[in-house]
Amino acid sequence: MSEAEKVYRILVINPGSTSTKVSLFDNERRVFEHSLFHDAPELLRYPHVNGQMSFRYGVILDMLRQEGVAPESIDVFVGRGGSAHTQPGGVTRIDQRLYDDTEAAVGGSEHPAKLGVMLAWKFACEYGKPAFTMDPTNVDEYGDYARLTGIRGVYRVSHSHVLNQKAVARFHARKLGKRYEDCDFIVAHIDGGITVSAHDHGRMVDGNMGADGEGAFTPTRIGSVPVLSLLDYVEAHSVEEARLMCSRAGGFVSLFGTSNSDTIHDLAEQGDKKARLVWNTMIYQVCKMIGEMSAVLCGRAEAILLTGGLMRFDDVAEGIRQRCGWIAPISVYPGELEQEALADGALRAMRGEVEPMTYAGKPVWEGFEGFE
Repeated sequence: MSEAEKVYRILVINPGSTSTKVSLFDNERRVFEHSLFHDAPELLRYPHVNGQMSFRYGVILDMLRQEGVAPESIDVFVGRGGSAHTQPGGVTRIDQRLYDDTEAAVGGSEHPAKLGVMLAWKFACEYGKPAFTMDPTNVDEYGDYARLTGIRGVYRVSHSHVLNQKAVARFHARKLGKRYEDCDFIVAHIDGGITVSAHDHGRMVDGNMGADGEGAFTPTRIGSVPVLSLLDYVEAHSVEEARLMCSRAGGFVSLFGTSNSDTIHDLAEQGDKKARLVWNTMIYQVCKMIGEMSAVLCGRAEAILLTGGLMRFDDVAEGIRQRCGWIAPISVYPGELEQEALADGALRAMRGEVEPMTYAGKPVWEGFEGFE
C-alpha cells in the first residue's frame, strides 16, 4: 500500500478562548467534530491558561469515549499553537523544546491556542505517536514598519488567528482562480478573539495583536484602551488583573459577566440599550481596523474576507458592509477552516509530501540594528 492509499487517523485539537474544538479525520474525510463551549467563569477558575490542561485533556478523553474511539487507534495528533518564539508559516513537528517554550509562553502571549500544542504533545507522548502544529498564532511575517513602536526595546509582534486567516485566504484565492501568493486581501477573524490582518502576496505583513489588548474589544478581551487610562486601572487593581482583561476577562465578560455572544446578541435584538451599544461598538471598532489594513495595502485590497464564529450573525457582516464596502468586495465565511487546514497539514506530513519544520527555539526576527 502506498502512502497515498494508507488511511491515517488524525485527531485535531483546537482550543479557543471560549471552546475546545476537536475533530477526527480519516485522511481527508471528517469522521466527527465537536465544539465544546466553556463559559468564561468556568475557565476563570484557573488563574493561568496552563492550569486548563487537565480540564481540557479530560474533556477530550470523555468525548473520545462517547464516540467509541480509543486514543491508541489515532495515528497522529495535531494542535493549534502559539506562545512560543515566533515561527515561520507551515507545518512544524512538536517536540519537547516547542512544548516547553509554549508552556513558558516565551513569545509573550498567553492565548488558549497554546494549549493545542501542549495537548497534542501530551497525547503523542502518552500513546507514542507523532504530533504537529501548523500556522500557529505566533507566525511572524511582519514588515519593519509594523514592528517599531515609540518605546525603545518594545516592538509589535504577530499574535493573530494565522491558521484560519491563511486557510480562508487560500480558499478564496482558489475561488478566484488564483494563488494566495498572488493576492492582496484583508482578512478579519471575528469570534471570542478578533484579529484583522493585511495579506500581501501570501504574507501577513501587519495586523492587530488581539490577545495583547490591541484592536476591537471582543467577548473576552478589552481591545485598545488609552494607555494612561489603563495605567489608572492598574493603580486601582493590579498588573495581573490587567493582563487577564487583555485575554480572558475583558470585553463582554467585563461588561456583562459572560462571554456568551448569543446571550448579548439576543439582548441587543430585544432592544436592550446597553447590549445594543456594546454590540454595535464592537462592529464599529472592527471597521476601523479594516480601514487601517486598507492603508497598509495602499488601497490594493482585492477582497475583505470575514470569518470566525460571530459571522453567524448577519448584522455583523451588514454593519461592516455599510462602513467598509467601498474599500473592496466583501465575502463571508462563517466559522472557520482551521480544522481542515490542521488535518491537511498533518496528512501531508505523514505522507511525506512536505518536510515538517523543526522549531528553532529563537524568534524569526530578533531586533533592529542600532536600537538595543
